[in-house]
Amino acid sequence: MATIKVFSGTSHPHLAQRMVDRLGIDLGKVVTNKFSNLETCVEIGESVRGEDVYIVQSGSGEINDNLMELLIMINACKIASASRVTAVIPCFPYARQDKKDMSRAPISAKLVANMLSVAGADHIITMDLHASQIQGFFDIPVDNIFAEPAVLKWIKENITEWKNSIIVSPDAGGAKRVTSIADRLNVEFALIHKERKKANEVASMVLVGDVKDKIAVLVDDMADTCGTIVHAADRLVEAGATKVYAILTHGIFSGPAISRINNACFEAVVVTNTIPQDGHMRDCRKIQCIDVSMMFAEAVRRTHNGESVSYLFSNVPYL
Repeated sequence: MATIKVFSGTSHPHLAQRMVDRLGIDLGKVVTNKFSNLETCVEIGESVRGEDVYIVQSGSGEINDNLMELLIMINACKIASASRVTAVIPCFPYARQDKKDMSRAPISAKLVANMLSVAGADHIITMDLHASQIQGFFDIPVDNIFAEPAVLKWIKENITEWKNSIIVSPDAGGAKRVTSIADRLNVEFALIHKERKKANEVASMVLVGDVKDKIAVLVDDMADTCGTIVHAADRLVEAGATKVYAILTHGIFSGPAISRINNACFEAVVVTNTIPQDGHMRDCRKIQCIDVSMMFAEAVRRTHNGESVSYLFSNVPYL
């Protein structure tokens, strides 16, 4: 019987360690180095022949280097006769480049999918893809876990007057995610329609819905430079919201993001640890983190045992 072997890339070793602690196993031995010309070198430090291998690597930090490292690790395990290689990618890289929104634009998410398949990945586990259609870019199984159960749990435990809240999507693309959360909390939802002049710059915002005298909870799958959610928060306060929270699955926080959050009117900005958040939390006291390592650990355990993963779509496997 094949055993579980979990290896960590350099992007998020802390998450991988929490996962193996939950599974009650040791993290696999792997050494990653860079040659003087910055080529990536990976050495798997133990036998993986006939084993069920899981490689944890998130699309954060030095994204291109981390993606290349993941591809090399997958290939190294595959040609070392691993029975199955699963890439656990908490934050999928290039997920925003998922369609041709202008002529001659690349569909980079499809390219990444092809690269993972060619490298030898047999299965992908990820969380809150920017567009769930990205699963269709692969010819191998993809488990797209939702952060929604963990978000619901956080709202109920940390917002005392959550029954007087309204769930708000900062753009039309997140409407489905927001309506699902609002339905399960039995509260109303609102939508902000934004018009972009170019990437990372928002031109205008129109609020659809009544937030007056309510606690507004902005929910989105990712925040990069945070221009959108900060504009949205200002718009909600203008419309009469008493408090504004933001809950985001992937807190990328690049460029001016941290200073924007510090100067914004948020009670809290809540993110999951699909991306390392320790540095961001030191720089900004408003940022709080939801641990989702047990969701990935449970997905790994269920995949290994041939059990259904759909339980995780509506439940948080705490204890």
